[in-house]
Amino acid sequence: MKISIIIPVYNEADNIGRLVNYIFHHRKDSVVEILAIDAGSTDNTMEIARQAGAKTIISPQKGRAAQMNYGASLAQGDILYFIHADTIPPTSFDNDITEAVTEGFEVGRYRTKFNSRKWYLKINAWFTRFDWFVCMGGDQTLFITKGLYEKSGGFRTDMAIMEEFEFVPRVRKLAQYKIFKKPALVSARKYDTNSWWQVQMANKKIVSMYRNGADQQSMVDTYKKMLDYR
Repeated sequence: MKISIIIPVYNEADNIGRLVNYIFHHRKDSVVEILAIDAGSTDNTMEIARQAGAKTIISPQKGRAAQMNYGASLAQGDILYFIHADTIPPTSFDNDITEAVTEGFEVGRYRTKFNSRKWYLKINAWFTRFDWFVCMGGDQTLFITKGLYEKSGGFRTDMAIMEEFEFVPRVRKLAQYKIFKKPALVSARKYDTNSWWQVQMANKKIVSMYRNGADQQSMVDTYKKMLDYR
C-alpha cells in the first residue's frame, strides 16, 4: 500500500517547512509523495514547501475542500492522508495507517494534543478520544483509502467551512472508521488571539448554524465576526 499525503495550504510559510521536513524524516517506504495544494498564497509558502521536498501545486479553485479534492485527483497512492499545515502527526503515522487499512478500516483519524500547556486545552484534547460529531474536523488529520474516497465523491467544493464535518459522517456510512489512541499535535494559534471562551462559543455557534441549514457565507461571516483569527 502506498500513501499520498495531501496538505491544503494558504499563507502557511510559518508551518509548511516544518511539517514537510518532519514527514520526510519519519516516513517509511509507504509514503510515495507529499502534495502541497495552494490556494494562491501571497507569502513564500510554496517556495518553502518546494525546498523541503513537497510537490507544489496551485489549485484551480480556492477553498480547502476544492484543494483537497484537487490533490486527491493527482495522488498516486492507494491511501490519501490529509493533514493541515499546522498539525504534526505521530512519528508512527505511516505504520499506524497501513496497519489500520490492513485490519479493514478504510477511514480514520487521530486524537488531539495541543502545542500548549494550558490546562483547559488539555481538557479539550481529552474529549477527542470520543466518537463525537464535534471531533470530526480535519485538525486530527484524516486518512482514507482512495477507493472509498472516489466512491464517496470527495469533499463538497461548494463548502467554505465545515467541509470535513460533512464529509466524515458521509463516508462512515460506507466503511469502518478508526480512531487511533495516539494524538496528532495541533496548533493552539487560534487561542493566541482569542480567549478559550470565545473559541468555544464560536465553534458552538457554527455547529448550530450548520445543523440548522445555514448558508455557507453566513457561517463564514459569523465565524470571522466572532473570532480574531488569521
